[in-house]
Amino acid sequence: MASDMNDYFNKKKSENNDSKKSSGSNGGGNIPQMPKMDFNFGGGKAAIVYFLIVVVVMFIIAKPFTIIQEGERGILSTNGKYSDQALLPGLHFLIPMIQKVYVVDTKVRIVNYVSRIEAGGGAAEGVMAKPAVTVLDKRGLPVSIELTVQYRLDARFAAQTISNWGFSWEEKIINPVVRDIVRNVVGKYDAESLPQMRNAIAAEIDKGIRAKVESLENRPVDLQSIQLREIVLPTKVKEQIEQVQIAKQQVQRAEQEVQRAEQEALRRAAEARGVAEKARIEAQGVADAVTIEAEAKAKANQLIAKSLTQKLLELEQMKVQSKFNEALEVNKDAKIFLTPGGATPNIWVDMKDPQRKISTQN
Repeated sequence: MASDMNDYFNKKKSENNDSKKSSGSNGGGNIPQMPKMDFNFGGGKAAIVYFLIVVVVMFIIAKPFTIIQEGERGILSTNGKYSDQALLPGLHFLIPMIQKVYVVDTKVRIVNYVSRIEAGGGAAEGVMAKPAVTVLDKRGLPVSIELTVQYRLDARFAAQTISNWGFSWEEKIINPVVRDIVRNVVGKYDAESLPQMRNAIAAEIDKGIRAKVESLENRPVDLQSIQLREIVLPTKVKEQIEQVQIAKQQVQRAEQEVQRAEQEALRRAAEARGVAEKARIEAQGVADAVTIEAEAKAKANQLIAKSLTQKLLELEQMKVQSKFNEALEVNKDAKIFLTPGGATPNIWVDMKDPQRKISTQN
């Protein structure tokens, strides 16, 4: 091939030279000459260079390879038929024009169901915003439910999921299941009871969505979390709930006032009982003291009475008589009245002073 091309260029060169000579002899004019190009690379070397150039051009145009990044999977399509196994992260070679690779994201994705969609989050960032789920409660009142769902494409069955659901699998799986389960759960309650039943409703929604998704063939989605964010009630229902809350608070305050009054009454009654008990104890103490003293005196008298004898009485009479005798020595006009039998006390009358009182001695 290279020798034929060289012969071709040599022939063209000789023809050009002959034409130049004939034109120079006829017209004698100066015709500008084209620069000479030497395409003779020396046999087989030129063929190799041409082949490499062709290969590089075809490689750039056809791009018979693809690179799968971490957090992604490649779906290999051969003549329109998807492979059963997804391509793992790394470099993969393809057959140009026959095979094609579709890259799918297997990282965690988030969809927010909100009443007001704000700019800033998008599918490219793995975060999507969708309208809140509108539900009719048990009485037919409209209620909006805001929630957040975190999920990811199950990398083990990525190829089967794309084959069965297509590349819009999120719109076919996540969104319909979430809205269906939320409507079924919330529709069983009255709007007024939703705030009080928030935790139970959130658990029921989570359980229902997981059961529905996991029941799908090959379990295409791996659910990370389902969070109930807000329950948006109608304005009239919110006003009614606020009025009920205010009434409950007033009742609670009244009950607290009653309880405080009862506690105050109990405190005062306890104080009164304490004062009365104290007085009773003090009175009982005084009475017990008097009783003890009387009993002591009685016992003493009994002991004294038991210890008295006739001779002891006579001795005591003699002591008294001795004292009277001593007094008579000082006051000879005094009169002494002795009790019959010589028992004491005796009556002493001072005759010197008629106004003097009569005293008795025991």
